Amino acid sequence: MIKKINWLAWLLLVVLWNYGFPNATPLQDVIVAVILSILFIIIKRLLSRYLQISSSRSKFKN
Repeated sequence: MIKKINWLAWLLLVVLWNYGFPNATPLQDVIVAVILSILFIIIKRLLSRYLQISSSRSKFKN
């Protein structure tokens, strides 16, 4: 579910970029898409670490 939400958010941002900056060159479009992809990869890794930490904490609670 989270993967779909991340993908839809990435797609929405790419579409907003394309409509917000219609005169952008194809190179700029690719650069923005790559930056957004890297950003979402970082967010995914941070979320997975956070979820691992929070689940490990809950194991010790009785």
